[in-house]
Amino acid sequence: MSRSEIAAWLRDFQTRLCQQLETADGGAVRFGQDDWQRPGGGGGHSRVLEGGRILEKGGVGFSAVEGEMSEAAARQLQMPDPHFFATGVSLVLHPRSPRVPIVHMNVRYFEAGNGEAWVGGGIDLTPIYVDEAQARRFHEGLKAVCDGFDPAYYPRFTRWADDYFYLPHRQETRGVGGIFFDRLTLGADGSAAHLLGLMQAVAEAFASLYTPLMRENHALAYGEREEAWQTLRRNRYAEFNLAFDRGTRFGLETGGRTESILMSLPPRCGWAYNPAPPAAGSPEANTLAWLRKGVKWA
Repeated sequence: MSRSEIAAWLRDFQTRLCQQLETADGGAVRFGQDDWQRPGGGGGHSRVLEGGRILEKGGVGFSAVEGEMSEAAARQLQMPDPHFFATGVSLVLHPRSPRVPIVHMNVRYFEAGNGEAWVGGGIDLTPIYVDEAQARRFHEGLKAVCDGFDPAYYPRFTRWADDYFYLPHRQETRGVGGIFFDRLTLGADGSAAHLLGLMQAVAEAFASLYTPLMRENHALAYGEREEAWQTLRRNRYAEFNLAFDRGTRFGLETGGRTESILMSLPPRCGWAYNPAPPAAGSPEANTLAWLRKGVKWA
């Protein structure tokens, strides 16, 4: 596939995924579209849903950008050449109910000016309240996708997710993890057909892994206590995206549209000063106990 064919596939995937999410949300609200151009070359299509029946806010972004980044940005992002082409789809969903997990998905393709090309991506789940059975089912689905390409991928990628989606200042994982892979180089790490097929399979698996959680959990009861815990857990999500997320850094460093880069942030969250830890044995304490590296989910 050429770069234009890859970008066209990703753009079509964005459209299809938004339609799937609108159906799963079941409300009258649809994704709005904001098209933007990058001054240095390329642009994107940001699709945002706000005020849905299940989804309080959801963003699905497509971009295909190219040009030359600064030498400082190239060093920071470990780019072998400051000239680049990058295309991908990135998604973050923030449900209304604290019973429905936050979720993130990203698939991307890069070309550097020296001729190297690679893929990256992943899917990870951030429950406000961890449901062990659902977390295991989610991971088993991811493992099945990975096993279709290489049985070594799931254990490698899930460890990668644990290490990447980690808040060192909190000493906790962002959620129950998932899979994450980056800079799998075409040729060195597998054929172009193999690695691009992996990227596409991860993307296509998302709806079947996540929309059942929307259906199963959105009507479960919750009250002020659960909403307060949701507010706190959402701020952890924001901390990661602002302080550690490489996609956020890449977008800001290469002149992407700020609103589109930051659409992954939750619509509402809050920081209380030095909140008391949850009581031992509480659902909140049980959730914190799961937020650690190395859990064998599948």
